[in-house]
Amino acid sequence: MKTDILVIGGGPGGSTAATLLARQGWQVTLLEKAHHPRFHIGESLLPMNMPILQELGVFDAVAKIGVPKHGADFAGPTDTSFSTYYFRDALRCRFPHAFQVKREEFDELLFRHAAANGVIAREGVQVEQVAWEADGRAVAEIVDEVGNRSRIEARYVVDASGRDTLLANQFKLKRQNPKHRSAAMYAHFRGVTGRNGQDAGNIGIYWIEHGWGWMIPLRNGITSVGCVCWPEYLKQRRGIAQDKFLLDTLRAVPSMWSRLENAEMVSDVMMAGNYSYDCSQIAGKGWIMVGDAFSFLDPVFSSGVYLAMSSARRAAAAVDAILRKPAREGALQRRYERETRSGLKKFSWFIYRFTTPTIQKLFNQPRNTLQIQQAVTSMLAGDVYRNRPADRRLLLFKLIYRLTGARAA
Repeated sequence: MKTDILVIGGGPGGSTAATLLARQGWQVTLLEKAHHPRFHIGESLLPMNMPILQELGVFDAVAKIGVPKHGADFAGPTDTSFSTYYFRDALRCRFPHAFQVKREEFDELLFRHAAANGVIAREGVQVEQVAWEADGRAVAEIVDEVGNRSRIEARYVVDASGRDTLLANQFKLKRQNPKHRSAAMYAHFRGVTGRNGQDAGNIGIYWIEHGWGWMIPLRNGITSVGCVCWPEYLKQRRGIAQDKFLLDTLRAVPSMWSRLENAEMVSDVMMAGNYSYDCSQIAGKGWIMVGDAFSFLDPVFSSGVYLAMSSARRAAAAVDAILRKPAREGALQRRYERETRSGLKKFSWFIYRFTTPTIQKLFNQPRNTLQIQQAVTSMLAGDVYRNRPADRRLLLFKLIYRLTGARAA
Protein backbone atom coordinates (compact mmCIF):
# COMPACT_ATOMS: atom_id res chain seq x y z
CA MET A 1 0.00 0.00 0.00
CA LYS A 2 1.13 3.53 -0.70
CA THR A 3 0.03 6.87 0.71
CA ASP A 4 1.31 10.42 0.87
CA ILE A 5 1.08 10.73 4.64
CA LEU A 6 0.78 8.03 7.28
CA VAL A 7 -0.73 9.18 10.58
CA ILE A 8 -0.20 6.75 13.45
CA GLY A 9 -2.89 6.93 16.14
CA GLY A 10 -6.55 7.83 15.90
CA GLY A 11 -6.90 10.04 18.97
CA PRO A 12 -7.61 13.79 18.89
CA GLY A 13 -4.12 14.68 17.65
CA GLY A 14 -4.02 12.09 14.89
CA SER A 15 -7.55 12.76 13.65
CA THR A 16 -6.95 16.52 13.64
CA ALA A 17 -3.71 16.26 11.66
CA ALA A 18 -5.22 13.75 9.22
CA THR A 19 -8.30 15.89 8.53
CA LEU A 20 -6.32 19.08 7.93
CA LEU A 21 -3.81 17.35 5.65
CA ALA A 22 -6.53 15.63 3.62
CA ARG A 23 -8.14 19.02 3.06
CA GLN A 24 -4.88 20.17 1.48
CA GLY A 25 -5.29 17.48 -1.16
CA TRP A 26 -2.93 14.83 0.21
CA GLN A 27 -3.76 11.15 0.39
CA VAL A 28 -3.73 10.45 4.11
CA THR A 29 -3.91 7.07 5.85
CA LEU A 30 -4.87 7.11 9.53
CA LEU A 31 -4.27 3.91 11.53
CA GLU A 32 -5.70 3.26 15.00
CA LYS A 33 -4.74 0.09 16.87
CA ALA A 34 -8.02 -0.13 18.81
CA HIS A 35 -11.65 0.24 17.76
CA HIS A 36 -13.77 3.27 18.52
CA PRO A 37 -15.39 3.84 20.89
CA ARG A 38 -12.65 3.09 23.41
CA PHE A 39 -12.29 4.45 26.92
CA HIS A 40 -9.71 7.15 27.49
CA ILE A 41 -8.95 9.57 30.28
CA GLY A 42 -8.52 13.30 29.70
CA GLU A 43 -12.14 14.40 29.44
CA SER A 44 -11.76 18.13 30.04
CA LEU A 45 -11.28 20.47 27.08
CA LEU A 46 -10.02 24.06 27.23
CA PRO A 47 -11.47 27.21 25.63
CA MET A 48 -8.56 27.28 23.19
CA ASN A 49 -9.80 23.93 21.85
CA MET A 50 -12.88 25.75 20.57
CA PRO A 51 -11.33 27.51 17.53
CA ILE A 52 -9.77 24.19 16.49
CA LEU A 53 -13.16 22.48 16.70
CA GLN A 54 -14.60 25.28 14.58
CA GLU A 55 -11.83 24.96 12.02
CA LEU A 56 -12.43 21.23 11.78
CA GLY A 57 -16.19 21.80 11.48
CA VAL A 58 -17.19 19.72 14.50
CA PHE A 59 -18.02 22.40 17.07
CA ASP A 60 -21.79 21.87 16.98
CA ALA A 61 -21.39 18.09 17.09
CA VAL A 62 -19.12 18.31 20.13
CA ALA A 63 -21.55 20.71 21.83
CA LYS A 64 -24.23 18.01 21.57
CA ILE A 65 -22.14 15.45 23.46
CA GLY A 66 -20.42 17.85 25.86
CA VAL A 67 -21.16 19.50 29.18
CA PRO A 68 -20.45 23.27 29.12
CA LYS A 69 -17.45 24.14 31.28
CA HIS A 70 -17.27 27.79 32.31
CA GLY A 71 -14.36 27.62 34.69
CA ALA A 72 -12.13 25.69 37.05
CA ASP A 73 -12.91 25.28 40.76
CA PHE A 74 -9.95 25.04 43.13
CA ALA A 75 -11.02 23.64 46.48
CA GLY A 76 -10.75 26.01 49.42
CA PRO A 77 -10.09 25.38 53.11
CA THR A 78 -13.64 24.13 53.84
CA ASP A 79 -15.64 21.29 52.27
CA THR A 80 -17.85 23.66 50.28
CA SER A 81 -15.56 26.61 49.46
CA PHE A 82 -13.97 27.13 46.07
CA SER A 83 -11.89 29.68 44.25
CA THR A 84 -13.37 29.69 40.77
CA TYR A 85 -11.45 30.93 37.76
CA TYR A 86 -13.98 31.80 35.06
CA PHE A 87 -12.69 31.66 31.52
CA ARG A 88 -14.64 34.78 30.60
CA ASP A 89 -12.17 36.75 32.75
CA ALA A 90 -9.11 35.70 30.75
CA LEU A 91 -6.99 38.32 29.06
CA ARG A 92 -7.83 38.48 25.39
CA CYS A 93 -10.78 36.15 25.99
CA ARG A 94 -12.06 34.59 22.77
CA PHE A 95 -14.18 31.77 24.15
CA PRO A 96 -15.75 32.03 27.62
CA HIS A 97 -16.32 28.29 27.95
CA ALA A 98 -15.18 24.83 26.91
CA PHE A 99 -16.72 21.35 27.17
CA GLN A 100 -16.34 18.27 29.33
CA VAL A 101 -16.61 15.21 27.08
CA LYS A 102 -16.58 11.45 27.32
CA ARG A 103 -13.45 10.66 25.42
CA GLU A 104 -14.87 7.54 23.80
CA GLU A 105 -17.52 9.77 22.19
CA PHE A 106 -15.22 12.69 21.41
CA ASP A 107 -12.42 10.61 19.91
CA GLU A 108 -14.81 8.59 17.75
CA LEU A 109 -16.48 11.76 16.50
CA LEU A 110 -13.12 13.19 15.35
CA PHE A 111 -12.05 9.87 13.80
CA ARG A 112 -15.27 9.49 11.80
CA HIS A 113 -15.04 13.13 10.76
CA ALA A 114 -11.56 12.51 9.41
CA ALA A 115 -12.93 9.66 7.28
CA ALA A 116 -15.72 11.94 6.03
CA ASN A 117 -13.03 14.37 4.89
CA GLY A 118 -11.38 11.79 2.67
CA VAL A 119 -8.92 10.22 5.09
CA ILE A 120 -8.37 6.47 4.72
CA ALA A 121 -9.17 5.71 8.37
CA ARG A 122 -8.61 2.13 9.58
CA GLU A 123 -9.15 0.67 13.03
CA GLY A 124 -7.71 -2.47 14.58
CA VAL A 125 -4.39 -1.92 12.80
CA GLN A 126 -1.18 -1.47 14.74
CA VAL A 127 2.05 -0.01 13.43
CA GLU A 128 4.93 -2.04 14.82
CA GLN A 129 7.85 -0.07 13.41
CA VAL A 130 8.82 2.33 10.66
CA ALA A 131 11.97 2.30 8.53
CA TRP A 132 13.19 4.81 5.98
CA GLU A 133 14.58 3.84 2.60
CA ALA A 134 17.55 5.57 0.98
CA ASP A 135 15.24 7.62 -1.21
CA GLY A 136 13.41 9.00 1.85
CA ARG A 137 10.30 6.82 1.65
CA ALA A 138 8.95 5.53 4.96
CA VAL A 139 7.97 1.87 5.14
CA ALA A 140 5.77 0.91 8.09
CA GLU A 141 5.29 -2.68 9.24
CA ILE A 142 1.67 -3.10 10.28
CA VAL A 143 -0.44 -5.93 11.70
CA ASP A 144 -4.21 -6.17 12.02
CA GLU A 145 -6.17 -7.66 14.89
CA VAL A 146 -6.23 -11.17 13.41
CA GLY A 147 -2.50 -11.21 12.79
CA ASN A 148 -2.33 -10.33 9.09
CA ARG A 149 0.88 -8.48 8.34
CA SER A 150 1.55 -5.97 5.60
CA ARG A 151 3.58 -2.88 4.73
CA ILE A 152 2.61 0.63 3.87
CA GLU A 153 4.81 3.18 2.13
CA ALA A 154 4.48 6.90 2.85
CA ARG A 155 6.20 10.12 1.89
CA TYR A 156 5.80 11.41 5.45
CA VAL A 157 4.90 10.02 8.89
CA VAL A 158 2.98 11.83 11.63
CA ASP A 159 3.39 10.03 14.94
CA ALA A 160 0.27 10.61 17.02
CA SER A 161 0.58 7.31 18.87
CA GLY A 162 0.01 8.95 22.26
CA ARG A 163 1.52 7.32 25.33
CA ASP A 164 2.58 4.37 23.17
CA THR A 165 5.29 6.77 21.90
CA LEU A 166 6.06 4.59 18.90
CA LEU A 167 8.89 6.54 17.27
CA ALA A 168 10.26 7.78 20.58
CA ASN A 169 10.71 4.18 21.70
CA GLN A 170 12.07 3.09 18.32
CA PHE A 171 14.64 5.89 18.24
CA LYS A 172 15.26 5.84 22.01
CA LEU A 173 14.30 9.50 22.40
CA LYS A 174 11.95 9.23 25.39
CA ARG A 175 13.04 10.52 28.78
CA GLN A 176 11.16 10.53 32.05
CA ASN A 177 10.64 13.96 33.55
CA PRO A 178 13.19 14.28 36.41
CA LYS A 179 11.32 17.26 37.90
CA HIS A 180 7.92 15.64 38.21
CA ARG A 181 7.13 11.98 38.77
CA SER A 182 3.51 11.02 39.23
CA ALA A 183 0.94 8.35 38.48
CA ALA A 184 -2.85 8.37 38.30
CA MET A 185 -5.81 6.26 39.39
CA TYR A 186 -9.37 7.04 38.37
CA ALA A 187 -12.89 5.78 37.77
CA HIS A 188 -16.37 6.98 36.77
CA PHE A 189 -19.09 7.53 39.37
CA ARG A 190 -22.83 8.13 39.25
CA GLY A 191 -24.64 10.27 41.80
CA VAL A 192 -21.80 12.65 42.74
CA THR A 193 -23.08 15.83 44.39
CA GLY A 194 -22.65 18.54 41.79
CA ARG A 195 -22.28 22.29 41.71
CA ASN A 196 -25.23 24.49 40.82
CA GLY A 197 -26.09 26.85 37.98
CA GLN A 198 -23.32 27.87 35.59
CA ASP A 199 -20.81 26.09 37.85
CA ALA A 200 -22.42 22.69 37.24
CA GLY A 201 -19.93 21.85 34.49
CA ASN A 202 -16.79 23.18 36.13
CA ILE A 203 -13.86 20.90 36.76
CA GLY A 204 -13.11 20.56 40.46
CA ILE A 205 -9.45 20.41 41.47
CA TYR A 206 -8.42 19.36 44.98
CA TRP A 207 -5.15 19.39 46.85
CA ILE A 208 -4.59 16.11 48.66
CA GLU A 209 -1.82 14.86 50.92
CA HIS A 210 -0.17 12.77 48.24
CA GLY A 211 -0.79 14.93 45.15
CA TRP A 212 -4.06 16.29 43.78
CA GLY A 213 -7.53 15.09 42.77
CA TRP A 214 -10.10 15.91 40.10
CA MET A 215 -13.85 15.80 39.54
CA ILE A 216 -15.12 16.23 35.98
CA PRO A 217 -18.91 16.24 35.38
CA LEU A 218 -19.92 14.36 32.22
CA ARG A 219 -23.20 13.62 30.49
CA ASN A 220 -25.99 11.48 31.94
CA GLY A 221 -25.05 12.01 35.58
CA ILE A 222 -21.55 10.54 35.29
CA THR A 223 -18.54 12.15 36.96
CA SER A 224 -14.91 11.29 36.30
CA VAL A 225 -13.04 11.16 39.60
CA GLY A 226 -9.35 10.53 40.03
CA CYS A 227 -6.13 11.32 41.81
CA VAL A 228 -2.63 12.00 40.58
CA CYS A 229 -0.25 10.81 43.27
CA TRP A 230 3.43 10.32 43.87
CA PRO A 231 4.59 6.81 42.96
CA GLU A 232 5.80 6.24 46.51
CA TYR A 233 2.22 6.50 47.74
CA LEU A 234 0.85 4.15 45.10
CA LYS A 235 3.42 1.54 46.08
CA GLN A 236 1.51 1.22 49.36
CA ARG A 237 -1.29 -0.47 47.37
CA ARG A 238 0.47 -3.85 47.40
CA GLY A 239 -2.13 -6.47 48.26
CA ILE A 240 -5.02 -3.96 48.28
CA ALA A 241 -7.72 -4.07 45.59
CA GLN A 242 -7.62 -1.09 43.23
CA ASP A 243 -11.18 0.02 43.96
CA LYS A 244 -10.63 -0.07 47.71
CA PHE A 245 -7.35 1.83 47.42
CA LEU A 246 -8.96 4.58 45.33
CA LEU A 247 -11.94 4.88 47.67
CA ASP A 248 -9.69 4.98 50.75
CA THR A 249 -7.64 7.74 49.11
CA LEU A 250 -10.77 9.76 48.31
CA ARG A 251 -12.24 9.15 51.75
CA ALA A 252 -9.18 10.81 53.28
CA VAL A 253 -10.05 14.06 51.45
CA PRO A 254 -13.17 15.46 53.21
CA SER A 255 -13.92 18.03 50.48
CA MET A 256 -14.02 15.26 47.85
CA TRP A 257 -15.69 12.60 49.95
CA SER A 258 -18.53 14.92 50.94
CA ARG A 259 -19.54 14.86 47.25
CA LEU A 260 -18.91 11.13 46.83
CA GLU A 261 -20.31 9.43 49.91
CA ASN A 262 -23.67 8.67 48.24
CA ALA A 263 -22.23 7.99 44.78
CA GLU A 264 -21.79 4.66 42.99
CA MET A 265 -18.68 3.60 41.11
CA VAL A 266 -19.82 2.54 37.62
CA SER A 267 -16.50 1.69 35.94
CA ASP A 268 -13.40 -0.26 36.72
CA VAL A 269 -10.59 1.58 38.45
CA MET A 270 -7.71 2.29 36.09
CA MET A 271 -4.15 3.24 36.82
CA ALA A 272 -1.45 4.85 34.72
CA GLY A 273 2.15 5.17 35.86
CA ASN A 274 5.18 7.23 34.88
CA TYR A 275 2.96 10.09 33.86
CA SER A 276 5.32 12.88 32.85
CA TYR A 277 7.88 12.56 30.07
CA ASP A 278 9.14 14.23 26.92
CA CYS A 279 11.48 13.42 24.03
CA SER A 280 14.88 14.80 23.13
CA GLN A 281 13.73 15.27 19.53
CA ILE A 282 10.30 16.10 18.06
CA ALA A 283 10.96 15.57 14.34
CA GLY A 284 13.44 14.20 11.85
CA LYS A 285 13.90 13.42 8.19
CA GLY A 286 10.45 12.33 7.03
CA TRP A 287 8.66 12.31 10.39
CA ILE A 288 7.13 14.52 13.07
CA MET A 289 5.48 13.91 16.46
CA VAL A 290 2.30 15.44 17.87
CA GLY A 291 0.69 15.45 21.30
CA ASP A 292 1.52 12.72 23.79
CA ALA A 293 3.78 10.96 21.27
CA PHE A 294 6.26 13.73 22.10
CA SER A 295 5.44 14.84 25.64
CA PHE A 296 2.95 14.32 28.42
CA LEU A 297 2.47 16.68 31.34
CA ASP A 298 0.64 16.09 34.58
CA PRO A 299 -3.02 16.73 33.65
CA VAL A 300 -3.78 19.16 36.48
CA PHE A 301 -4.70 21.97 34.07
CA SER A 302 -6.52 19.75 31.52
CA SER A 303 -3.91 20.58 28.92
CA GLY A 304 -3.59 17.16 27.25
CA VAL A 305 -6.23 17.26 24.51
CA TYR A 306 -5.55 20.90 23.72
CA LEU A 307 -1.80 20.40 23.40
CA ALA A 308 -2.43 17.37 21.17
CA MET A 309 -4.84 19.17 18.85
CA SER A 310 -2.91 22.43 18.70
CA SER A 311 0.35 20.64 17.96
CA ALA A 312 -1.47 18.57 15.32
CA ARG A 313 -2.68 21.73 13.63
CA ARG A 314 0.84 23.19 13.54
CA ALA A 315 2.33 19.86 12.45
CA ALA A 316 -0.18 19.55 9.61
CA ALA A 317 0.80 23.00 8.33
CA ALA A 318 4.48 22.09 8.57
CA VAL A 319 4.09 18.75 6.77
CA ASP A 320 2.03 20.35 3.99
CA ALA A 321 4.73 22.98 3.46
CA ILE A 322 7.55 20.40 3.63
CA LEU A 323 6.00 18.15 0.99
CA ARG A 324 5.60 21.13 -1.31
CA LYS A 325 9.11 22.50 -0.65
CA PRO A 326 11.30 19.71 0.82
CA ALA A 327 14.30 22.02 1.19
CA ARG A 328 12.46 23.86 3.99
CA GLU A 329 12.04 20.74 6.15
CA GLY A 330 14.73 21.55 8.72
CA ALA A 331 13.66 25.15 9.25
CA LEU A 332 9.97 24.26 9.52
CA GLN A 333 10.65 21.47 11.99
CA ARG A 334 12.80 23.73 14.16
CA ARG A 335 10.05 26.37 14.28
CA TYR A 336 7.48 23.70 15.12
CA GLU A 337 9.65 22.44 17.98
CA ARG A 338 10.21 25.95 19.38
CA GLU A 339 6.49 26.71 19.40
CA THR A 340 5.55 23.35 20.87
CA ARG A 341 8.08 23.55 23.68
CA SER A 342 7.12 27.14 24.50
CA GLY A 343 3.54 26.14 25.33
CA LEU A 344 4.68 23.12 27.34
CA LYS A 345 7.06 25.30 29.33
CA LYS A 346 4.30 27.68 30.46
CA PHE A 347 2.11 24.87 31.73
CA SER A 348 5.00 22.96 33.30
CA TRP A 349 6.16 25.87 35.50
CA PHE A 350 2.83 25.78 37.31
CA ILE A 351 2.60 21.99 37.31
CA TYR A 352 5.98 21.52 39.00
CA ARG A 353 4.89 23.82 41.82
CA PHE A 354 1.19 23.05 42.02
CA THR A 355 1.27 21.03 45.24
CA THR A 356 3.41 23.57 47.12
CA PRO A 357 1.79 25.53 49.98
CA THR A 358 2.71 28.77 48.20
CA ILE A 359 0.73 27.94 45.05
CA GLN A 360 -2.20 26.74 47.15
CA LYS A 361 -2.22 30.05 48.99
CA LEU A 362 -2.00 32.13 45.82
CA PHE A 363 -4.70 30.14 44.00
CA ASN A 364 -7.06 30.23 46.96
CA GLN A 365 -6.53 33.96 47.58
CA PRO A 366 -6.44 35.33 44.02
CA ARG A 367 -5.91 39.03 43.42
CA ASN A 368 -6.25 40.76 40.11
CA THR A 369 -3.65 43.45 40.75
CA LEU A 370 -2.21 44.45 37.37
CA GLN A 371 -4.53 41.81 35.84
CA ILE A 372 -2.36 38.98 37.15
CA GLN A 373 -5.36 36.78 37.99
CA GLN A 374 -6.64 37.28 34.46
CA ALA A 375 -3.27 36.20 33.09
CA VAL A 376 -3.39 33.02 35.17
CA THR A 377 -6.90 32.43 33.84
CA SER A 378 -5.55 32.81 30.30
CA MET A 379 -3.07 30.03 31.05
CA LEU A 380 -5.87 27.87 32.46
CA ALA A 381 -7.84 28.52 29.26
CA GLY A 382 -4.91 27.27 27.17
CA ASP A 383 -3.86 30.63 25.74
CA VAL A 384 -0.14 29.87 26.02
CA TYR A 385 1.01 30.78 22.51
CA ARG A 386 1.80 34.36 21.48
CA ASN A 387 -0.14 36.09 24.24
CA ARG A 388 2.38 38.72 25.26
CA PRO A 389 0.10 40.67 27.64
CA ALA A 390 -0.50 37.46 29.61
CA ASP A 391 3.15 36.43 29.41
CA ARG A 392 4.32 39.68 31.01
CA ARG A 393 1.87 39.27 33.88
CA LEU A 394 2.79 35.63 34.40
CA LEU A 395 6.37 36.78 34.96
CA LEU A 396 5.02 39.01 37.73
CA PHE A 397 3.12 36.05 39.17
CA LYS A 398 6.37 34.05 39.28
CA LEU A 399 8.02 36.92 41.16
CA ILE A 400 5.14 37.03 43.64
CA TYR A 401 5.47 33.26 44.06
CA ARG A 402 9.15 33.58 44.96
CA LEU A 403 8.55 36.46 47.38
CA THR A 404 5.63 34.69 49.05
CA GLY A 405 7.65 31.51 49.44
CA ALA A 406 10.62 33.43 50.86
CA ARG A 407 8.43 35.15 53.47
CA ALA A 408 6.91 31.82 54.50
CA ALA A 409 10.35 30.32 54.92
